[in-house]
Amino acid sequence: MAQDDYEAVDVLLVGAGIMSATLAVLLKELDPGLKLEIAELRESGAIESSNPWNNAGTGHAGLCELNYTPQAADGSIDIKKAVNINAQFEVSKQFWAYMSGKSAFGSPKSFINAVPHLSFVRGDKDTAFLKKRFELLRQHHAFSEMEYTEDRGTVAKWAPLMMKGRDASEKIAVTRAMNGTDVNFGAVTNQLLQYLSSLDSTRVSYFQKVTDLTRTDKGWKVNIKNTQTGTSREVSARFVFLGAGGGALPLLQLSGIPEGKGFGGFPVSGQWLRCDNPEVVKHHQAKVYSQADVGAPPMSVPHLDTRVVDGKKSLLFGPYAGFTTKFLKHGSFLDLPLSVRPSNLGPMLAVARDNFDLTRYLVKEVMQSQEQRLDALRKFYPELNPADWRLEVAGQRVQIIKKDGKKGGILQFGTELVSAEDGSIAALLGASPGASVTVSIMLNLIERCFAEQARSEQWSAKLKEIFPAREKALETDAVLYREVSARSDAALGLTQVDTATSIA
Repeated sequence: MAQDDYEAVDVLLVGAGIMSATLAVLLKELDPGLKLEIAELRESGAIESSNPWNNAGTGHAGLCELNYTPQAADGSIDIKKAVNINAQFEVSKQFWAYMSGKSAFGSPKSFINAVPHLSFVRGDKDTAFLKKRFELLRQHHAFSEMEYTEDRGTVAKWAPLMMKGRDASEKIAVTRAMNGTDVNFGAVTNQLLQYLSSLDSTRVSYFQKVTDLTRTDKGWKVNIKNTQTGTSREVSARFVFLGAGGGALPLLQLSGIPEGKGFGGFPVSGQWLRCDNPEVVKHHQAKVYSQADVGAPPMSVPHLDTRVVDGKKSLLFGPYAGFTTKFLKHGSFLDLPLSVRPSNLGPMLAVARDNFDLTRYLVKEVMQSQEQRLDALRKFYPELNPADWRLEVAGQRVQIIKKDGKKGGILQFGTELVSAEDGSIAALLGASPGASVTVSIMLNLIERCFAEQARSEQWSAKLKEIFPAREKALETDAVLYREVSARSDAALGLTQVDTATSIA
């Protein structure tokens, strides 16, 4: 087949999750004339990681996540990551606020709600850590309204479920940030896809499996198979984005770009305990994060969360980690073994050698009984009724394994954008806090892969319209931060709540 006979698009995005949907909308806002397609393997968008029951729905902003403020051996606490993630989430809010002004996008109330973010610790050591963390954070304008208490009566008002039946001699401390959020990333993804469907020269295709990626002088030739009909087609694209969650690594390897060599994946599954009993749910109005167990990966920090999905409230507790060789929740057990290459075998073996604590932790998690899971929840909710809680399987996360000059390979928790030198293809690898900071990641991609256009007067002006303030300005300019954040909150309908019955 000649090059001119291919279906031709300017941009092909693989995967219809939050990442691809966000990037597609941003690019169409910057250049409405772009011809664009999203190719999704499943029957609809947001089925894997973006699905609301496959994640905690926390709008990660550094308000309550203790692993974003690590403590060094000398006792010092580094708040830089919390500040940066907070700024990135504010950028996401600006994008959603901009989109809320478009009728084809729908209402922001369907995907974002105000839910206080709390950090909860027990014992003298962790209480000292939390107090020091609080004193450092509140000096920054993004956290200036954070509250701290060791008073049991105050905690009982903030989180009633957590105090009923608790040992009176137990030392506890809590911080609270009233400007926290619960986000249904599946809903916002589908609203972005809905908006895309209203635009010219844009297509979202389902049951589409990418089977090959080949460089051409005009970009990439992509072979796609329709899993329903068995038919295949070839698409030529000037730019390809691999935003397929855990499925992005095999596609990156399929591309053969040198920048992708050496990367491996370590899949970690997850489970939650879920409660839908309204008599229980109404007494907990918060996302409450605590400390991870020794040896536990950062994504396993325990938390008890208010969730709002399709207008209904539930509670989630977890996550409980597990292990499977699948890269996607609906993937294949062969995903991990088939991802091993000569270029990543060394880093993967080095990670296996250096992470025995993680291995032991995962084995322990997999072997847990339901009663043991409930015991972990009792540390948050002492008087729980086991009949109110059921096990819910969460989404699959593939942590990044990458080459390291000293160790041979390291296991990286977070996200990484990998792109070809010529900017014609990019892939997003990794996990949390991915969805919350999607917009910043995709802006980084645009500035990297569409550098010349991003510097143009047209694109610069449009970006300034959508984003009145970017990350560095938000981190350093208190007045601008408060002004922009308040504007976003108003557009998104975010009003702070202080009771267990205030979520609409």
